[in-house]
Amino acid sequence: MSIALKQVFNKDKTFRPKRKFEPGTQRFELHKRAQASLNSGVDLKAAVQLPSGEDQNDWVAVHVVDFFNRINLIYGTICEFCTERTCPVMSGGPKYEYRWQDDLKYKKPTALPAPQYMNLLMDWIEVQINNEEIFPTCVGVPFPKNFLQICKKILCRLFRVFVHVYIHHFDRVIVMGAEAHVNTCYKHFYYFVTEMNLIDRKELEPLHCLM
Repeated sequence: MSIALKQVFNKDKTFRPKRKFEPGTQRFELHKRAQASLNSGVDLKAAVQLPSGEDQNDWVAVHVVDFFNRINLIYGTICEFCTERTCPVMSGGPKYEYRWQDDLKYKKPTALPAPQYMNLLMDWIEVQINNEEIFPTCVGVPFPKNFLQICKKILCRLFRVFVHVYIHHFDRVIVMGAEAHVNTCYKHFYYFVTEMNLIDRKELEPLHCLM
C-alpha cells in the first residue's frame, strides 16, 4: 500500500472501532487463512469459497466481521463529505432510496439523511456482532438457528454503504487515490455474498455495472 493510501486508511479515520478475533480461536485461524489468500494475490472468486472441512457459519462470521471493519473504514474516509446538506436522503442516485427500520425507535421504514442512516446502521451492526448469543466466541457454543438470516440482513445493509459511496462520493475516493482499494473491497464482498448466496441478486442491481 502506498504512503498516500496508508494516510487515507489510517486508524484515526475508522468510523467505528474494529472488532477483532481472539488469537488461538478457530475463527482467528480462519481469519488469518482468508487474509493470507487475499494477500497472496489468489483469485478473489477462489478466495471466498468455503474451505474443505470448515463450518459454514464460522466462515460467514469471519467475513461479516471483516467486511464490517473494511466498509467502516471506507465510509470513515468520506464521512466528512457526507452531510445532511449534501445527502439529505440515504440513497443510491435517483432510482434507489434506503429507509431505516430497527423495530426499536424506528418501527416503520423511515427516510433519513445519509449520515444519520449510517450512524444507526453501524451502531446496529456493532450490537449484533458483539452479541455472544449471535456471534459466539467461546469454543463449543453453537450459533443461533437464525444466524444466516441475521448475517444476510447485515450484509444487505452493508451493501447499501457501497452503493452510496460509489454513486455519491466516488469523486472523493478518486481524489484520495483509493479507488483501487475500494474496488477490490467491493469485488471481494460481491464474490463472497454471491458464492454463499447471502444477498438476493435484485438487491445487487444498483452496482451491477461494476461486475
